[in-house]
Amino acid sequence: MNPLDYRGRTVVLTGAAGGIGRGLAQAFGEAGATLELLDRDAAALERLVAELAPLVPARGTPLDLADHAAVEAYAHDLAAGDAVVDLLINNAGVEYPTPLADSGIEADRRWAALLDNNVASMQRLTRALLPRLPAGASVINQASIWGLKGVPGFSAYVASKHAVIGLTRALAWELGPRRIRVNAVCPGWIGTEAAMRSLRAMAVDNGRSEADELRTILAAQAIPELLMPEDLAGTFLFLGSSLAAAVTGQALSVSHGEVMH
Repeated sequence: MNPLDYRGRTVVLTGAAGGIGRGLAQAFGEAGATLELLDRDAAALERLVAELAPLVPARGTPLDLADHAAVEAYAHDLAAGDAVVDLLINNAGVEYPTPLADSGIEADRRWAALLDNNVASMQRLTRALLPRLPAGASVINQASIWGLKGVPGFSAYVASKHAVIGLTRALAWELGPRRIRVNAVCPGWIGTEAAMRSLRAMAVDNGRSEADELRTILAAQAIPELLMPEDLAGTFLFLGSSLAAAVTGQALSVSHGEVMH
């Protein structure tokens, strides 16, 4: 049996309608998984489900992961259908600058909102779906290479991704006795809308053009190429499969060699 054949397995994917999420949904759809797709953008989610319909069963559920009651209602819905979650991918997240020079209540709210969106939401959904995760299940949390180093001007995002890796390692120990594996993926620079917004902000701060900023970024990679969402798929397919049965508590850098550890 091909361990990368996901037929008969259910994958829950958050942030499914965004750049990386769409790439992962396509990859797991092609691998035969039954897809439970979550996103705040109901219209984009509906379009994605329609695109995947010829491949595999896919259900889209508009969901704000900051809404505790909505998350619990979703978990209750899965339980009512006696669904089993073989793989939970906590992919949803936001990225924007939070310079230390920003001050005031609104700046504090942006900081807190980013941490809640990028970290607490993962804990919230994982906790709610834990009764649906059987022995042998896997959880993959989306981190970032910025969770492995510091970057000026993005303190909240950097802190959130460090926290995701810490959460991953703690849950790997906590869920290990139940034979549930928990890992994190740390992507480098990917050609998504969110990443390009950050690139533009960095270019402005550094007094460079966007093209020069991109050249500087790529020069820091062993393979000087921009990643695309589909470049992450193999890592996620591997981590969710029996091929990675001995892999838990890890933060895998997928960055064309920008971060080696």
